[in-house]
Amino acid sequence: MAEDKNSSVGIVKTETIRLVERDRPLKLACGKTLAPIDVAYETYGNLNEAGDNAVLICHALSGNAHVAGVNSPEDKQPGWWDSMVGPGKGIDTNKYFVICSNFLGGCSGTTGPSSTNPETGRPYGLDFPVITIADMVKVQKLLLDKLGVRQLLAVLGGSIGGMQVLQWAIDYPDFVRSVLPIATTSHLGAQSIAFDAVGRNAILGDPNFSQGQYHSGSGPDKGLGIARMIGHITYLSEPGMREKFGRRLRSKEHYTYDFDPEFEVETYLDYKGQSFVERFDANSYLYITKAADYFDLSKDYGSLVSAFANVKSRFLVISFSSDWLFTPAQSEAIVNALAANKKDVSYANIESSYGHDAFLLEANRLSRLICCFLKATHQPDSACKCALTDERRPAEAASRSRVDYELIESLIEPQSRVLDVGCGDGKLLAHLKTDKSIRGEGIELDYSSMLDCICQGLPIIQYDIERGLSAYEDKSFDVVILSRTLQTLKDPEKVFTELLRVGKKVIVSFPNFGHWRCRLQLLVKGKAPVTRQLPFGWHDTPNVHVLSLKDFDQFCKRLGATVEKRIPLIEYRQSPVRLAPNLFAEQAIYVTSKS
Repeated sequence: MAEDKNSSVGIVKTETIRLVERDRPLKLACGKTLAPIDVAYETYGNLNEAGDNAVLICHALSGNAHVAGVNSPEDKQPGWWDSMVGPGKGIDTNKYFVICSNFLGGCSGTTGPSSTNPETGRPYGLDFPVITIADMVKVQKLLLDKLGVRQLLAVLGGSIGGMQVLQWAIDYPDFVRSVLPIATTSHLGAQSIAFDAVGRNAILGDPNFSQGQYHSGSGPDKGLGIARMIGHITYLSEPGMREKFGRRLRSKEHYTYDFDPEFEVETYLDYKGQSFVERFDANSYLYITKAADYFDLSKDYGSLVSAFANVKSRFLVISFSSDWLFTPAQSEAIVNALAANKKDVSYANIESSYGHDAFLLEANRLSRLICCFLKATHQPDSACKCALTDERRPAEAASRSRVDYELIESLIEPQSRVLDVGCGDGKLLAHLKTDKSIRGEGIELDYSSMLDCICQGLPIIQYDIERGLSAYEDKSFDVVILSRTLQTLKDPEKVFTELLRVGKKVIVSFPNFGHWRCRLQLLVKGKAPVTRQLPFGWHDTPNVHVLSLKDFDQFCKRLGATVEKRIPLIEYRQSPVRLAPNLFAEQAIYVTSKS
């Protein structure tokens, strides 16, 4: 158990436990059995009396159980996610009991190909059975059973760790309350498999590989170093590499005209390859990358939608904009499959130039998201104060000051299924959830607004609605809300058509550009109007279209949409404007539908 010291978990010892004895071997997905199985793990914080605060962290390819703190007073290298795990951090060890284990097939204390084969008395090498992500998860479950953990508040991890997270949600739906798959995928594409294959061939082709039995002499250091160099390139991004290295030479002003490393990027990759060789086993690299290649939820379950049909966890899927190894599109495929199953899913795509490595380096933004999501899952009725509000722009705050929420709320029946498109900070959804017990979901592109929704425990997808809503079936929502967003869209016809498809009713509100104050300012001053409902100058306005009530009436008629209610409003009054509404209404609310 770690000791609590300032913002670090302090000194922590890696424990090893035997989970599988020789007389009761574990059956693996490949059909073979394995025993004994030892697992190395670390824990931080304490399991509370209710037993509902356990958080499992799953590591990536080169990680291990040492996720936070140091192993000794002299240890200068903290755990691989020390920036995220500790007192007051994103994964707060004052609140949560955190577990991380070296997964099956690893080389940091858990049984793997470098472990002793009890049948031969020497390392397994290539006699170790081929393993899968599901096998890794099965062993993790055995560890939690041994530790007395009866339910997990959350499972989270990035990259291959994220694959384990998805497998956890599928294999143990009643055991896991929430999952956070980060920078991951439901299956590797051909390009990723190709990179893995080249890395494995570099190892297998090393003359010192010796059919995997290299432990008594020189190992395949050259091949493993090359494999790591290839892999590390996929973890970075072109903008990040350009900014960090450019074409700078290491120590000379002129080319050497030989083949020794001279560019900074070359020496960096050499260093990464060499440092990896010093701490990792080549056989483990072969087995882990093969397990990642085999991971394919669509193949295993018939389709990605079918794979998630029985999950019960809340989901927060996180991707990074410059990650070209596991792209945002791959995360969106996971989100879409969950949305098609009507699961509780949120999604955030974080802007970053760090590429795939961003899940290790973007600690600030990642901490806020994870902190909010864990708090909303663990204590949904208490306020979360971990999200910082200083990112909110003043104009954005002004645009979220609304007078139409109460009226929109009155138009929605209790227990309806509601989608709020452009939901902002989630206040309307939160009120509907409290007052009318609706099942609500939101879509919002602005990061700080999305974070507000996460803090309130609302399912929120960070997504550009102009790309369509193909994940949702026809009429899958009782009500779709598009409040004060229509005028900001580049293609309102495409979006509105989609909303009419997925919603039985679509409630639209928008500011009326035909209001007399707008007309007067244009007539008298000859300037773009600025009013209470339109508090923006022409140069910083989010509004793309200037529409009036009459414009929207014609718009609905052209698209074949039925206008069930038309409510023109002025100032803070809820009673509709009856005299010349296109001239005197400051905004309007429409209830529309299409059979």
